[in-house]
Amino acid sequence: METIMKHAITSLVLVSFASAALAGAEVGKPAPDFTGLDIQGKTHKLSDYKGKILVLESQNLDCPYVANQYKSGAIQELQGEMKGQGVVWLIVNSVGESFPNYRPPEAARKEWETRKIQATAWIDDRAGAIGKAYGMHTTPHVFVVDKEGNLAYQGALDDQAETSGDPRKARNYVREAIQALEAGRKADPAQTKPYGCGVKYARN
Repeated sequence: METIMKHAITSLVLVSFASAALAGAEVGKPAPDFTGLDIQGKTHKLSDYKGKILVLESQNLDCPYVANQYKSGAIQELQGEMKGQGVVWLIVNSVGESFPNYRPPEAARKEWETRKIQATAWIDDRAGAIGKAYGMHTTPHVFVVDKEGNLAYQGALDDQAETSGDPRKARNYVREAIQALEAGRKADPAQTKPYGCGVKYARN
């Protein structure tokens, strides 16, 4: 019994440490600064987008929740719609290189074309620096940063935690958050629980 208790306590401690490591960004506070390289070799910084609304989308195309968004074309439509409104949309792929889900830049560029992705850029975050700074727990997990650089929304993409069906029929929290900001209001809700697959961060 004592051994079991020790294992249980150790597990709880490890979970606590993991949660602390991914505490991440807080709504209403300045978004964590970042520098990331996209699959085209271009560097992106948070400061580059001061004065614009910025969306960060935690992504892994092998996750069935993400795959459904892209196979249906729903998220590409949303990306294009938001870009048309002057919003910057960055995909952040934090899958570590040791996982088969990791996409080297060349493979990612092919998928960008094949899937007709409409985001501004795809960040190769293989080291997990951006994902951990923001506390990206799942794919998808979405963050909306306002024009002043503060986190305005974080959580689920929509209210349809499904691996099939048409995401267009769901309530889209990201679209709502951006509409609220453009109207001079706060996002409501400003935070929801993200769903999807756990982010496969690089093993240390």
